[in-house]
Amino acid sequence: MEGVESGPAEQRVTARTGAPHFLAHKEGDHVAVAVQDVEPGESRVVYMDSERALGLVVLERVPLGHKVALTDLAESADVIEYGVRIGLTRKPIKQGQLVHVHNIRSARWEKSC
Repeated sequence: MEGVESGPAEQRVTARTGAPHFLAHKEGDHVAVAVQDVEPGESRVVYMDSERALGLVVLERVPLGHKVALTDLAESADVIEYGVRIGLTRKPIKQGQLVHVHNIRSARWEKSC
């Protein structure tokens, strides 16, 4: 990480120029994790298992450590990360949107509800 930019009410984490914005754990994952705060617009994703890079248009702000959709996901669709099912969508999610508790639910607790 290169630094923290200060704004009036927030701090923004940025990485060095050329660093990826997101890391995806495995080819076939539906989400990638932000390795810096990402604003809407062009971004870069790198797959950790293959080192393949791809461009992604981010539709909304994605904070450091949060997930972004790498593909369009329908309502009630499985969400794959690490090559395993981690959740189900609560509503449709577009490629480039923030993926968080407002639009997915954990698969871990599915049988306890």
